[in-house]
Amino acid sequence: MEKLKMHSPNFTEENIVKLAALFPGCVTESTDEDGNLKQSIDFDQLRQELSTHIVEGPQERYHLNWPGKREALLTANAPIAKTLRPCREESVDFDSTENLFIEGDNLDALKLLQETYLGKVKMIYIDPPYNTGKDFIYADDFAENTEDFLKRSNQKDEEGNRLIANTESNGRFHSDWLSLMFSRLKLARNLLSDDGVIFISIDDDEVTNTCKLCNEIFGEHNYLATLVWDRNRKNDAKYFSVGHEYMVCYFKDAAYIQNDGIIFRAPKEGVDEVRDLFNSLRKKYGDDWASITDKILEYYATIPDEDPRTPIKRFRKVDELGPYRDDGNINWPGGGGPRYEVLHPFTKRACKLPKSGWRYPTPSRFWEEVDKGRIVFGDDETTVPRVRTNLFDNKDQVMKSVHYSYAQTATNQFLEIFDGVRVFDNPKAISDLVQIIRYVSEPADLIIDFFAGSATTAHAVMQLNAEDGGKRKFIMVQLPEECDEKSEAFKAGYKTITEIGKERIRRAGKKIKSESPITTQELDVGFRVLKVDTSNMADIYYTPDAVEQKQLSLLTDNIKADRSSEDLLFQVLLDWGVDLTLPITKETIENREVFFVDNNALAACFVKNGQITEGFCKELTKRQPLRVVFRDSGFKDDSVKINVEQIFKLMSPHTEVKCI
Repeated sequence: MEKLKMHSPNFTEENIVKLAALFPGCVTESTDEDGNLKQSIDFDQLRQELSTHIVEGPQERYHLNWPGKREALLTANAPIAKTLRPCREESVDFDSTENLFIEGDNLDALKLLQETYLGKVKMIYIDPPYNTGKDFIYADDFAENTEDFLKRSNQKDEEGNRLIANTESNGRFHSDWLSLMFSRLKLARNLLSDDGVIFISIDDDEVTNTCKLCNEIFGEHNYLATLVWDRNRKNDAKYFSVGHEYMVCYFKDAAYIQNDGIIFRAPKEGVDEVRDLFNSLRKKYGDDWASITDKILEYYATIPDEDPRTPIKRFRKVDELGPYRDDGNINWPGGGGPRYEVLHPFTKRACKLPKSGWRYPTPSRFWEEVDKGRIVFGDDETTVPRVRTNLFDNKDQVMKSVHYSYAQTATNQFLEIFDGVRVFDNPKAISDLVQIIRYVSEPADLIIDFFAGSATTAHAVMQLNAEDGGKRKFIMVQLPEECDEKSEAFKAGYKTITEIGKERIRRAGKKIKSESPITTQELDVGFRVLKVDTSNMADIYYTPDAVEQKQLSLLTDNIKADRSSEDLLFQVLLDWGVDLTLPITKETIENREVFFVDNNALAACFVKNGQITEGFCKELTKRQPLRVVFRDSGFKDDSVKINVEQIFKLMSPHTEVKCI
């Protein structure tokens, strides 16, 4: 029985709980005056969360630390002056799709997506660099303050987004990898919904650090599992053939999952196939159970031992309810169970009792299970009844933590898509990701992969939607890493990894629709390509103090000359936090081009040279848009701008009006 507190609330503890929800990485362990461990706030870390400069202040405590950690936190929190520019020519179904492919540094992309997709992502899957000394990491700058970072991010580097090899000779081998991942995972956590889940593929080199890093970012109490994927045997290994990889899983908020009563279940592989086979055999053989059983066992023999359908091979007996197994234990777990009398249905004598009592608490409960066909009696009363499990009654299951998924199978599937040309090494298996996405997502959820590679995640989302009629959406993010000129990919015409990913989605979408043309007519296999670039705003917009008097005549417009109206529209969507996949239409009103997003959610007109007139705005108010945005140079002078605001207040008072 709980005791009354008999004292006023402990606001310190309550404040720690509140801070933990906002900044889980700032909650640590310390000791009280008696030497007992207690939960406390790492104030140095909290100051860093709230600071635009690196905060000094070492303190002994239990936490994960490495050289560059504070700089990585600063990098995660620092703003950037960048945008996403649409690329229609590389997109598929640009105007109607709800999927995105973002090309650029994923740190920049995650920052740009923060307002629009905050708390809206159900699942994140990433397959980041494994830090083997051969792969690459992103060249983040960990040695500047927020102001310098903002200024630099507005300039296009001559080399673009550089890549650096993190080799064994680097003195900060683990530290650089941790800094790379810390900044990105911290931003990724913000995007997850309360019931969201993140999956991170990793191998032996960094699996321990991955868990430690996630414990800090997501909280140790949100750890879900570490799955093992056995992919291939390495006979040339020196000591052990380590052919497996890991998939580390964390909740955004485990308490939300538990309180909401959510239980993950996955369908048993092969059950639907067996049901179809069973139904066809019943039509052919009727009640000839021996023939039906033989045919089903023949089907089982075609299933390899490593196949995910293997567990159904245990259902080797067949009757009118389908395949079943009758070896279930009917004993009360732990001993001391009820010992009532059960009469055998044929001999009418009391059956032999289980050693630890009946599994079911009362006779009525026992006979309920009998009526449901879940208990099997022996030939007479001398044997203990057994629990029967019907295959078709148990269509789903809890996913196991160890999986067999051979690398060559994934490679063969990939080669089939690209006509036998090996344009990408070590792709992930489609079936693995389909299984994971099916397990944790609902049909309308959003899935993100910000180390997209060959876009296996996008392929898996489309494949699963084709199988269950879902409308899941994906966002892929990938750096345009250049392909080696000696590689098959380069020889096949693919200059960057992003080109491979986009082409993979195009080909996979066509293949999925061609295989099921009737059921996939409405399947979304398109994607909008958006590219991370410097801001559309001219430099004077961010650093007006750096402009000299003689330059003012060149800066009558605050928009860069090479930017289109659609470029401006997408930066407005980002700034306003509007979904980047909403339908966009273009109309002409009073000879001026106007974009309408999701009908009247947003209207945008970016004409310049004083073309925004009161008459035009009066026509626009008839559409009653929720938001309107204009180009600042579109107004002849400030008086016109003020008049336009008044027109909207009178004729469309609910419209929010802004300019860029």
